[in-house]
Amino acid sequence: MGRASAKSREKPPKPGEKFFGNFPFPYMNGFLHLGHAFSLSKLEFSARYHRLRGANVLFPFGFHGTGMPIKASADKIAQEIQQFGHPPIFPINEEDPVNQEEVEDANAGAPLETKFKGKKSKAASKSSGQAYQWEIMRSLGLSDSEIFKFCEPSEWLSFFPPLAMEDLKAFGLACDWSRSFITTDRNPYFDKFVRWLMRKLKDEDKIVKAKRYTIYSPMDGQPCADHDRAIGEGVQPQEYTIIKMEVAIPFPSKLGVLEGRKVFLAAATLRPETMYGQTNAWVLPNGRYGAFEVNETDVFILTQRAARNLAYQGFSRIPEKPSCLIELTGYDLIGLPLKSPLARHQIIYALPMLTIVADKGTGIVTSVPGDAPDDYMALHDLKSKPAFRNKYGVKDEWVMPFEIVPIINVPEFGDKAAEKVCGDLKIKSLNEKEKLAEAKRLTYLKGFTEGTLLVGEFAGRRVQEAKSWIRSKLMEEGNAIMYSEPEKHVVSRSGDECVVAQTEQWYISYGEPEWKKLAEECLSSMNLYSEVTRHGFEHTLSWLNQWACSRSFGLEHVFPGMKNTWSSRCLIQPFTWLITPLLTFYTMETCMGIPTHLGLYLNK
Repeated sequence: MGRASAKSREKPPKPGEKFFGNFPFPYMNGFLHLGHAFSLSKLEFSARYHRLRGANVLFPFGFHGTGMPIKASADKIAQEIQQFGHPPIFPINEEDPVNQEEVEDANAGAPLETKFKGKKSKAASKSSGQAYQWEIMRSLGLSDSEIFKFCEPSEWLSFFPPLAMEDLKAFGLACDWSRSFITTDRNPYFDKFVRWLMRKLKDEDKIVKAKRYTIYSPMDGQPCADHDRAIGEGVQPQEYTIIKMEVAIPFPSKLGVLEGRKVFLAAATLRPETMYGQTNAWVLPNGRYGAFEVNETDVFILTQRAARNLAYQGFSRIPEKPSCLIELTGYDLIGLPLKSPLARHQIIYALPMLTIVADKGTGIVTSVPGDAPDDYMALHDLKSKPAFRNKYGVKDEWVMPFEIVPIINVPEFGDKAAEKVCGDLKIKSLNEKEKLAEAKRLTYLKGFTEGTLLVGEFAGRRVQEAKSWIRSKLMEEGNAIMYSEPEKHVVSRSGDECVVAQTEQWYISYGEPEWKKLAEECLSSMNLYSEVTRHGFEHTLSWLNQWACSRSFGLEHVFPGMKNTWSSRCLIQPFTWLITPLLTFYTMETCMGIPTHLGLYLNK
């Protein structure tokens, strides 16, 4: 296409039609690629079309340097030099560093018919095929002597933007390069502009400080937003209720070291309102568990992964560090006598279930066979198969006396919904996963929306009304706690498996009613050219409430000092300012007398 450039900012615009087009700043942790060219071509063609029609076209272009990726990559290079020398000599590893299961999981549920998809998912692309950052840099054609310089985050901002500009000029991009700049505080004008914006929002009470559950990277020491993740974009915290099922004394010899403590099997459930129907607890026989200190007196038995999450939610004797007193297996837990809140039976027992997924919840599962198809079939198997009981050392008295407890009446299924639906679908065993999934969908949907409680102080109430009351009552009486974990596996760009932490942060209150109303009015007047796009904006506005705007790691703009209420160590989350403020700054830049060396070439 040859080289092209638009008229520079020195020439004032003439009266008439205006067209302002902008492209999301490409991130400067590598070279531009074909995806940039494909997306950019749409705006390039539009800008040229409007110029041909005689419109005043403002089409600037800039580069993005803030956020975690550059800082995380620079730190990885420094760590690799420290660990493997300079140049590093890496150990031979024949395994593919890309976790194919994660790649497939990232693709699961993607709507194939709505847009073109390459063979590589984002999870695979971000994994890059190299195990080490140094190897990634080598794959870009850099020498070892050049790679060494990238230990410093500033090198990335000096090296990649000029090359990106040359590539875009060769592409023929007809933009106004005189307005180009890089984000970060290397441009003090843009830095002041972003900090002014935050002060303005704070003055109008649009920024508040609060605690909430958020996806968090222990390695980075801060929340891990979507753009900070190598795996798990879009994943949110999943909230559970942990039911404290107290282990009755005397303890078996395996738990002897826990004498004098209150020991609980910590069962995570999404259905606390069904605890009236408990007949037992489930454990995974070959699952790996531990007894973790929650405080000076209480001990939870659960998986290490769940204990790690709890440690960042205030439930560990040592904050943010799980304290394991003894390692256990599911076999060690089978037969434990339990006193569980709301259960009709004074004592119930821990029994084996082979279908428990260890990376969901706590690895301990409540059993309510009147309401849950999986529980009904598992208990049915134990009752009807003596050989199965013998295999796992299950005594008859732990199983045979316990019958279904009717707790919810569902008009279509009666008061034993799980039994009725499993019978209707002719489910014979726990191996019929598709049928069980359908049975669960039917019983849970109907039970929650149409079911009426038959027992307890909320008997006669609709299930969907009583759920929150029962949960609150369990927590107020000390029989349960709130617990959250990522819905799916999340890995930060630093390579850290993320948890859910209860963190205190600065948030922008997008859900504030009057502000939200203004946004909805603005949206209704916009021409978005596509109903799909409009529905996307409307959906986001419907759920968007508090959005974190601070962090402590990365290349960012520092929160402005303000009467000691803003921490000087607190950084502004880049997606706070990445859209509207960037576009606004382009239009004001010419009036600010910014020296030309503060545009793209910020080496000085």
